[in-house]
Amino acid sequence: LEVITGTFNAEYGRAMSGVVNAVTKDGGQSYHGAFSADLANYLTSNNDIFIGLKNSDIDRNQDYKFQLSGPLLTRRLSFFANYSLQDYKNHLNGIRRFNVTDFSNFQAETPSDWISEQTGDSAYVPMNNSKNISFLGKLTSNFSRNAKLSLLYSRNDDEWHNYDHGFKYNPDGRATSYRETDMYSLQFNHMLSSKAFYEIKLSYIDNFTGYYVFPDPLDPRYVHDRFLYNDGPGFYTGGQQKNHVSRTMKDYNAKLDLSWQLNKHHSLKSGFLFTQHDLDNNSVEIRNLYYGTDLEFFFYEPVILLDSSIYSDIYRVKPLEFSAYVQDKIEYDEMVVNVGLRYDYFYANSVYPSERRNPANQLSFPDNPEKMSTYPKVDPQTQISPRLGLAYQLSDVALLHFSYGHFFQIPPMYALYDNHSFQIAPNDYETTMGDAQIKAEKTVQYELGVWQQILPGMGVEVALFYRDIYDLLSAKVVSTFNQIEYGLYSNKDYGNAKGLELKYDFVSGRFSTHVNYTLQFTRGNADNPRFTFDRAGDNRDPIPTLIPMSWDQRHTFNATVGYNAAKYGVTATGYFNSGTPYTWSPLQENLLARVNLLPNNAKQPGQYSIDLAAYYNVPLTNNFDLRFTLSVFNLFDRLNEVAVNSQTGRAYTAIVMPSDLAAHRSNFNDYYDRVRNPSMYSAPRYVKLGMGISF
Repeated sequence: LEVITGTFNAEYGRAMSGVVNAVTKDGGQSYHGAFSADLANYLTSNNDIFIGLKNSDIDRNQDYKFQLSGPLLTRRLSFFANYSLQDYKNHLNGIRRFNVTDFSNFQAETPSDWISEQTGDSAYVPMNNSKNISFLGKLTSNFSRNAKLSLLYSRNDDEWHNYDHGFKYNPDGRATSYRETDMYSLQFNHMLSSKAFYEIKLSYIDNFTGYYVFPDPLDPRYVHDRFLYNDGPGFYTGGQQKNHVSRTMKDYNAKLDLSWQLNKHHSLKSGFLFTQHDLDNNSVEIRNLYYGTDLEFFFYEPVILLDSSIYSDIYRVKPLEFSAYVQDKIEYDEMVVNVGLRYDYFYANSVYPSERRNPANQLSFPDNPEKMSTYPKVDPQTQISPRLGLAYQLSDVALLHFSYGHFFQIPPMYALYDNHSFQIAPNDYETTMGDAQIKAEKTVQYELGVWQQILPGMGVEVALFYRDIYDLLSAKVVSTFNQIEYGLYSNKDYGNAKGLELKYDFVSGRFSTHVNYTLQFTRGNADNPRFTFDRAGDNRDPIPTLIPMSWDQRHTFNATVGYNAAKYGVTATGYFNSGTPYTWSPLQENLLARVNLLPNNAKQPGQYSIDLAAYYNVPLTNNFDLRFTLSVFNLFDRLNEVAVNSQTGRAYTAIVMPSDLAAHRSNFNDYYDRVRNPSMYSAPRYVKLGMGISF
């Protein structure tokens, strides 16, 4: 596994901050295998916050892995296979007090007139649980001394929930997230000579993502919307989430890389990548067939509307990408230079409305055809990205490095294609629309650093970096001819980041220490793509200056200390992260509320924790080894605040007024239950025990 951050060579594209390379193992000439099982639970003193956790549930989270590799039929053919199953209930629970078919009504003034059907079994239900199954199989053929052919197949099947505090007492009403990915890859490596080789990789990826309660949007188990009630208690006392998303992305990739050691000083590398995407999107809101009729309250039958409706976004598009690069690694005794050039091409392969004020021709202008939209094809986008890296040896124990590069990343597909029918809802600020014409986001980055050896095995590195981010994704406000305002994704925003990074490493035999500190400042004129659009919808002015971004973490500090031998080892890692910005909002009764405060004007509390990892190996025979592992995350059970109330600046709190208490109507909870959201804290102390056998 290789992680490349900062600036990187021209061979890497479609990223602006970093690249992760993963290389899978090949089978060898002898059989090897491993099996491991890990059981884990949360041991915390904060059971009043993280309800439903029991110290005796040692198998609350389960993790099983199996691996086998070796020759197949002949010494020139080998295999490698890996299977993993993870079943995690995790740390956030709800209570099944209500079923989805329960009806509540707390509008009456007297509690005796309230209606509250509570037919649930009151069992604790995991609400941020996940189940993940993965398989990887690889066949490798070394059919000659100079050539190797590999065939790889992998599958990932993931299912999970994100905690939703509003469904704390009706957990069965939540939708489930799904992801299924199948990847097929054929890779051919050929050594042309001792100085040159090339690699061809063909791959096909079939990725499905879903979000729904039931796979069939017309499933009769969907219930009437009248059950989805939360006025009074602040929680849903029945009903279901009715958004239904089913999206399939198929990618066909062809990649060629050629490496050539031209001479002692020059190492050339060049290649190209072609990708054909096939995106099939079905995003709908399940409606009632009887909606808008006199029978609406009495009858329910789920129905989905056509793509011409604002309640559906159904389309299929086939964008394509192409990139090519050339780079040269120039090496001399005291200096190494990496210089490269990258070309990127992207074609959205879609159309756009010529008149944004009447994008779907919902308005008719027979006498003014110029106010009617036509739908021309979008133009392709291209970019040339230079990359430069320099390393200069100041002495035998010191090194200076500098890098500069342009980086190019296509915005997410939703920003290109959402609301593909161009329909505008009848109310202001209700609609956002994709734009297949938007440009790619572009980063220009600089980095300067120096590494110095202090003692043998001990080194210090200091690096300064600066990054300009242009054409950031945004949503501008467009007004139709009948004065309905909607959001159109565009490239209005700008941001930058600058900072300092310090690294200290010390390795002496079995003992090692690694320390990393980063000081960073991140600014921009919008915090997220919908930032300006949402402010306009709230009748607030655009931001006239650069503001801190929500991920502007000023200080990051990590330190790892380890002692690792062949038989046993232990490692401790400590983390400190200063708080990220949030928008402090004063009470309306306060005079400060009249001041036009900028967003992200305050900092959340900092976070820190310590993790521990240990292992102990027991040889069983000449061929079998037994391994015991222990991992403890958040060793001291620290309550780190990952989200805060906008008025108090703290998690799990709020400024509660008498009017808030008076408006709360419930026979099963109090008002403070709304405020005390356990997902505002990071996970409590987590202990994992594992045992594995390898041969």
